[in-house]
Amino acid sequence: MTLTEFGYALLPYDFSLPTVVAFAAVLVFYLLGLRWLPAGERIGPWRIFAFLFGLGICYVVLHTRYDYYAQFMFFIHRAQHLVLHHLGPFLIALSNPLPLFRLWYRMIPGGAKPFLRPLRWVYDILQQPLIAAVLFVGLVYFWLWPSIHFDAMLSRDLYWLMNWSMLIDGLLFWWLMLDPRNPDLAGTLSYGKRIVILIVIMFPQIALGAWITLNKNPVYDVYAVCGRAWPLPAETDQMLGGILTWIPPAMMSVVGSLILLGYMARVERQDRNRKAAANTQST
Repeated sequence: MTLTEFGYALLPYDFSLPTVVAFAAVLVFYLLGLRWLPAGERIGPWRIFAFLFGLGICYVVLHTRYDYYAQFMFFIHRAQHLVLHHLGPFLIALSNPLPLFRLWYRMIPGGAKPFLRPLRWVYDILQQPLIAAVLFVGLVYFWLWPSIHFDAMLSRDLYWLMNWSMLIDGLLFWWLMLDPRNPDLAGTLSYGKRIVILIVIMFPQIALGAWITLNKNPVYDVYAVCGRAWPLPAETDQMLGGILTWIPPAMMSVVGSLILLGYMARVERQDRNRKAAANTQST
């Protein structure tokens, strides 16, 4: 690929000013926050990489030439949502940008903070474990319901709503799952409950992906109506899309559970160290 071809591939297929502004604002706020963070709250290189890489791949699948193929190939579309709903938000949450959130919150004028309360109420509702789990899986089913998917792929407004809803929900869900703070100290959801949620959400995603993969009849005829970007048989396109709906999301739950087990082990070590220090002082 030449430099010209690479530059062309990075250009948006369907330009969206709100998308450019949103991603640029997040990037600028993140980089400025890194510069202004106090020395005691500095973020390590791997966390910075995880955030920037997660943000970058979300932008690539949402607002470059990749989006063209996502609109005309089912399996590319499923890879797009795998990034927007799983991998990208997973990496952003894993990077733990909480110190930056605190920094920017402290910089908001006191008189403006009451206006943020409605957003906080909505956030608290969406972060209820049952609501978060149902919404996470339910959105996948909703946008893959054949008639709704048909309309979404033919309507620019619905298409953007679909992609942004998957991205925002992914960010909310994975932050709830991967919040590294000690649940006993921060009042967050316990690690055990998070692991249960990650296990539970695997099965409906596996069932949907298996149904799409093993279905011998065309499920999503919108790609036949609009034409496919590549001369790939419809059954192959559907099978590949089903596999991307089936296996990688389930693996993300496994990886998330392993990370949470690591969090649990870290908290236990910290508790043991505190108890040992307290016993040493008392003697």
